[in-house]
Amino acid sequence: MSHPHVTALGIFFEIKRTMKAFVFPGQGAQFTGMGKDLYDSNPKAKELFDKANEILGFEITKIMFEGTAEELKQTKVTQPAVFLHSVIKAICLGDEFDADMTAGHSLGEFSALVAAGALSFEDGLKLVSQRAQAMQKACEDAPSTMAAIIGLADAQIEEVCAGINKPGNVVVPANYNNPGQLVISGNVEAINEACEALKEAGAKRALVLPVGGAFHSPLMQPAKDELQAAIEATEFKTPRIPVYQNVDAKAHTDANEIKQNLIAQLTAPVKWTYEVQQMMKDGATHFVECGPGKALQGMILKIAKGVEGITIEGIQ
Repeated sequence: MSHPHVTALGIFFEIKRTMKAFVFPGQGAQFTGMGKDLYDSNPKAKELFDKANEILGFEITKIMFEGTAEELKQTKVTQPAVFLHSVIKAICLGDEFDADMTAGHSLGEFSALVAAGALSFEDGLKLVSQRAQAMQKACEDAPSTMAAIIGLADAQIEEVCAGINKPGNVVVPANYNNPGQLVISGNVEAINEACEALKEAGAKRALVLPVGGAFHSPLMQPAKDELQAAIEATEFKTPRIPVYQNVDAKAHTDANEIKQNLIAQLTAPVKWTYEVQQMMKDGATHFVECGPGKALQGMILKIAKGVEGITIEGIQ
């Protein structure tokens, strides 16, 4: 949005308003002590954390504030923990949550939807908890993992995966994080085969990640089926601001479309690179990562390389 500005000489200038995008991290950003400062210093935050303990039926705050890295790494803990830290921070900002648009990486999309008013805090937390448990279950069904591929074009990775991928030996692109970094997902055997083939194709690194499941791949179908029923039974509202979603990298404000995209998310790739590019195309100039860690700031820095006037910050 531009505003004409008159100087003493009567000359018109165009002053461009900064468009702000709030972005929310996914699994992997957790750390011991996360959210404790917020809990100790803000009565509203304390109330929401205490409510979360009730909803979940266990003291997640105890694990967040004092738990070991091992305890925090359990999917059923990690996902609600990252969601709570991010969302409670956004809620406590009050009027300072002055976003023009929002998005989240994988799990972070649930945080974005709550921050934008499409989902209530309670419903968001319940869905995240159900998502985590369903994903944990799907992980136990088949030995599967993920690997980060560094320094190769997306199209080359897609081609190599397509040559290996088949029923029973799944390997697909899962997270388009930034140019030069794509995470693949699938059965352990197929991942190992793809890593070797991708190194031969010129990848700088092909690094198997310490995750116990093939997130954002067809192997998550049982979890998707389980979560679909929960999402369909939940009330979604029109968000106050557009929410950019992982499955198609586009802005959405229609509650039903948002629902369908969220259902599709578990077995579809996270198109983060294209999501951030689309937000910039739509006018985003200032990105704020809300929640634990700095992963998204690093990704956005690489995605926005060469684009003038982009600023990035993080708030925890």
